[in-house]
Amino acid sequence: MRILITGGAGYIGTELVYSLSQLQGIESITIYDNLSRGNYNLFLGKERGGAKINFIHGELLDSRKLRSVLKKIDVVYHLAARVTTPFANLDGHVFEQTNHWGTAELVYALEENPVKQLIFVSSTAVYGSTEEPATEETQPRPDSFYSISKFRAEQHLERLYKKFNTIIIRLGNVYGYSKSMRFDAAINRLVFDAHFGGRITINGTGAQNRSFIHIDKVTFMLSQLLQREIPSGIYNLSDKTLSILEISETLNQIYPGMESFFINQNYGGHNLLVERNSKLLEYVPLAESSFEHELRAFKEKFSFYLSTVDDGFVI
Repeated sequence: MRILITGGAGYIGTELVYSLSQLQGIESITIYDNLSRGNYNLFLGKERGGAKINFIHGELLDSRKLRSVLKKIDVVYHLAARVTTPFANLDGHVFEQTNHWGTAELVYALEENPVKQLIFVSSTAVYGSTEEPATEETQPRPDSFYSISKFRAEQHLERLYKKFNTIIIRLGNVYGYSKSMRFDAAINRLVFDAHFGGRITINGTGAQNRSFIHIDKVTFMLSQLLQREIPSGIYNLSDKTLSILEISETLNQIYPGMESFFINQNYGGHNLLVERNSKLLEYVPLAESSFEHELRAFKEKFSFYLSTVDDGFVI
């Protein structure tokens, strides 16, 4: 089996390459990435698995190169995206160019060069704000440039449902150690600030809830999709719903004496709740795990402590 991973040098992609390279029957893994985030860690360290790993420096909007690459591919994992940050609404054009129109170019290329399976990593952010846990039947109400661009990408991909197996995964907020770290992800940055500075900064009351999932569970589930017969469609993938206060309380168990600073306390924030028992778990069970245990394992990945950090992170 020959696999293409767009965005394969990124936070999730780097770990997915390792996970897939351990599977039997994988002939080659081709990473297609523009390295816009400066992620070069994928290229370092020991050789991974038995599959042949190739790298192509490319843009999603380069339709000629995409078509050429797809001619010898069986399965596509589409991870390449401009990802959200707490300031996602500041750069709408970039989100549209990469997430929306970049995906559209991939779809056009796949219509000319069909594959056996396409797996697209979208986001639960497409649901906007929710007060009740969202399911796959919940009507999306994207409310940021990032979530709008992801939802538009999904709409392009729906054209492929009848051509070949096309699976859209709406991911919760991902956290945990990767060789290509993202410290702009909420939990990752909070752990970083607690570890190296002994303090975190919380924007608002901290009562706002989000849905999260550990990166190891993400890569496990994505790799399992190759080995299960799962119908084309949209599937949520989230594991834990946590408030910022609950995350802070867990960090206090790991880092006794950690300080929490609250700013903009009149800002209530919004909730984004997602039902854990999604349709996907009917095909691939997902084991439950301790959040504290996951963060303690994350802590062990740091090589040292610092005594101070000038600025905390605001979420």
